[in-house]
Amino acid sequence: MKALEKIIAQFRKLPGVGPKQAERFALYVVRASGPEVEALVEALRAVKSSVHYCSECYNYAEGELCAVCADHSRDRGVICVVERPQDLAAIEKAKSFSGVYHVLHGAVSPSAGVTPEHIKLKELLERVRASEGAVKELIIATNPDADGEATAMYLIRLLKPYVGKMTRIAYGVPLGGDIDYMDEVTLGYALKGRVNI
Repeated sequence: MKALEKIIAQFRKLPGVGPKQAERFALYVVRASGPEVEALVEALRAVKSSVHYCSECYNYAEGELCAVCADHSRDRGVICVVERPQDLAAIEKAKSFSGVYHVLHGAVSPSAGVTPEHIKLKELLERVRASEGAVKELIIATNPDADGEATAMYLIRLLKPYVGKMTRIAYGVPLGGDIDYMDEVTLGYALKGRVNI
């Protein structure tokens, strides 16, 4: 059954899909009706042909601009820099940010061979320079891991001369969390990032 093995192998390539789940997906396709399979194939073709990078922030978009960049009510003077489109989506779900974004599509990772040239850092620098001082604040929202921290440090060095205010998202104790269950690193960041009340 080479066809079944082939589709299982393709599903295994999807992030987070293990062998059992890939097999379940493949068997679903085998049992599905012809129109269901055709709808899936057509949806895959459509997303591949119509979704590309937003020309301003590098989020995914179907037009020239993504929905955030096309929204004229957003504050273009505040840019939140994230590693991935999924990070942008998570921040948007919180409904607490009214600025715009820049998606790097990765993080600087010397151990993995990812240099600043591999991600959208040059495009961010060009965007900030082209704003001619209109960018009032740059919020760095990279992940709180070694690569995210390295990327944040690189961004600070690169963009400090062009932006009046640079901030880093806070990390620490999650809302509803118990302090005695937190790891030492998380508690350390929470104490360093404390705010006046």
